[in-house]
Amino acid sequence: MSNPSKDLNILLAGFGGQGVLFAGKVIAYGGLMDNKEISWLPSYGPEMRGGTANCSVCISDKPIGSPLVVTPNVFVAMNLPSFDRFIDAVEPGGVVLIDSYLIDKKVERDDVKAFYVPATKLAEENGLKGGANIILIGKLFHEIGFCSAEALDKAIEKCVPAHKSHLMSNNKKALEIGMHA
Repeated sequence: MSNPSKDLNILLAGFGGQGVLFAGKVIAYGGLMDNKEISWLPSYGPEMRGGTANCSVCISDKPIGSPLVVTPNVFVAMNLPSFDRFIDAVEPGGVVLIDSYLIDKKVERDDVKAFYVPATKLAEENGLKGGANIILIGKLFHEIGFCSAEALDKAIEKCVPAHKSHLMSNNKKALEIGMHA
């Protein structure tokens, strides 16, 4: 999967409020900063915070036909309902990232590569409440290199809004933690 010229069809899913859409935006901007074709498509459950949220991100060298990811080759699961709902849709040979602190299941398929990161626990232990999403991005970057390190750095700077600039160092710290998880 570490071939950066391979089209990436990424699905991130969790509860509203976990930063799933923000995480997807950072990944998409990382691709954009590397001059790739990208799409970012958010999807909310009816309740928003506490409801389900997922986000499709495509990164490619070629124009993207559909922004909706139905069969992801990368799946990031941040809660159990999302894991249960989407795990069977991941294409064979795909990569699955799981917040193992919130999801106590293992992937039963042997045709995907699964990584278990206790992202929520790592975020809490490092004073980064709400940073589990960025820790998982750091792990994803480490495993598949969806963009260059420089592009990822620029993407975080682009996605953290000015009124939250005080969180920039926390986001960069969360990326580092994920890269070494």
